[in-house]
Amino acid sequence: MIVALLGGASALRGQIVSAPAARLDGDSIRRAFDDQPYFGLYKDNYFVFGPPIGQKATNKNTNIKFQISIAQRLTKSTLPFGTYLYLFYTQKCFWNVLENSMPMTDLNFNPGIGLAKPLFVHDRFIGKVTLVLEHESNGRDGDESRSWNKISLGANIMVDPNIMVHGKFWIPIVDGMNNRDILDYSGIYQVGVQMMSNDRRFNGSCTLVKRRGWNLNYNTILEFGIRFSKNDNQYLFLQYYNGYGEGMLEYNKFHTNLRIGIQIKPALFSDY
Repeated sequence: MIVALLGGASALRGQIVSAPAARLDGDSIRRAFDDQPYFGLYKDNYFVFGPPIGQKATNKNTNIKFQISIAQRLTKSTLPFGTYLYLFYTQKCFWNVLENSMPMTDLNFNPGIGLAKPLFVHDRFIGKVTLVLEHESNGRDGDESRSWNKISLGANIMVDPNIMVHGKFWIPIVDGMNNRDILDYSGIYQVGVQMMSNDRRFNGSCTLVKRRGWNLNYNTILEFGIRFSKNDNQYLFLQYYNGYGEGMLEYNKFHTNLRIGIQIKPALFSDY
């Protein structure tokens, strides 16, 4: 369970499925975490395809979206305050496979380095907090260049073994000349909830990203997954995106898309 919430691989999968996380005491969690592999999944990895909603589907607006996200633990032992140092990397791509030559129209690179701290209450593991320095850009130059940095503070808290709530706030450092207004579209904080069935067969999540301003203006992401079999870590995946900031290149354009495909998750709950 700690692996899923702190960005590791699936070393504890059997233990997670066979016993609710609430039964795992602090000492067993710490030992399992120290023994886990250094390299593993971070956020969800997925490969989805689908059209926009509310407009005519064309070869330019119907695309594949995929995300690759990994984490590397850099320290074997805990640092001060019981933290661990991580290197994170997430890459998101929009691929117009219906166009001639099938161009990848937008690639977003999101490396980061930061600290993760497991949380315990009465020696029971309940989640984690993270402090991460992140960079995000699309690797282009000229008028299509987009980039920004942020210092993000996040938390994942287990309400019970099947429900996790999460939040993430950031201090932005906007260095891209062509996206000075990115906070109006890509937001200033996010909150959400993820749920899983008792047998871990089904998962669903809702994430709200608050755009800058006093209005109730949120980017909304709804996701639902069905695992192929109890021994797999692959899910049939449905993702609905409504709002701005889905990709860096067109961060200030409104999108509503419904896509379906394959999802690969960390062992239990995901990072966002």
